[in-house]
Amino acid sequence: MSDYVIITDTSADIPADMLDKGQIHLIPMVYQLNGEECPHRNPGNWDSRAFYDKLRAGGTGSTSQISPATYTDCFEPFLKEGKDILYISLSGGLTSTWQSSRIAAADLMEAYPERKISCLDSLAATGGQGILVILAAENQNKGMSLEENTSWLEENRLHICHWFTVDDLDFLKRGGRISPTIAWIGGKLKIKPILRIVEDGTLAIPEKVRGSKAAMNTIVSKYISSGLNEEHPYVFICHGDAAEQAEKEKAAILEAVPQAQVIIMPMSPIIGIHTGPGVQAVIYFGNNR
Repeated sequence: MSDYVIITDTSADIPADMLDKGQIHLIPMVYQLNGEECPHRNPGNWDSRAFYDKLRAGGTGSTSQISPATYTDCFEPFLKEGKDILYISLSGGLTSTWQSSRIAAADLMEAYPERKISCLDSLAATGGQGILVILAAENQNKGMSLEENTSWLEENRLHICHWFTVDDLDFLKRGGRISPTIAWIGGKLKIKPILRIVEDGTLAIPEKVRGSKAAMNTIVSKYISSGLNEEHPYVFICHGDAAEQAEKEKAAILEAVPQAQVIIMPMSPIIGIHTGPGVQAVIYFGNNR
């Protein structure tokens, strides 16, 4: 069985202690904030408060997809070492980076025909992508080959459930997720959207509730009603500099499901720049999406 490395991009939210093991390799993603280009290099260690404070102060920005050339620069050193690659990307429903990775992989496999590169569309984001990457690392530790691991991830990626709510609808408006009219009415009436990532990896708004407390209770209840998956008990609470609220959500989850392995993390700026400060997400391995 050939040795292989696991690579993901930094839109994934993965705790520092899991990254410190060195099994997971990262490709930086870039965002632009107030005209400045900012590479996001380490999801386990970055100044999330400063980032979200800039958004609170009226900062505006965007994100850039990873180019095929960047993938080539990242992948090729591992191929030269005689290692195969399992790359797990941010959802193709939210970005074109997965397609760019496949372009680079096709060119590289012509140059290194003895090597294999598997590019997997996670159909996930933020902590959901992080959970999938962590499970890939666990599968590798269990002895799964590159092909077996890829197949398992493809079969199980739609078990990753994402439930979000945002504090400021203007960020969704800027990204074209909701209309200016809906954003204005929602702000006046204190309507909070409940968002999820659906089967094709895109974002949808299946529910709306009134008030922040109801929104938080709704996303927590989604996990509690789903129930614990004993084999994969991870629950990620990813937030936009709203740690106090995240701790309350963690307490509510553990009161209902004590065996849950709850991890709180600031949400990646790659996603947070589109959702804004105060965003809250409860993400877990469930029965189905």
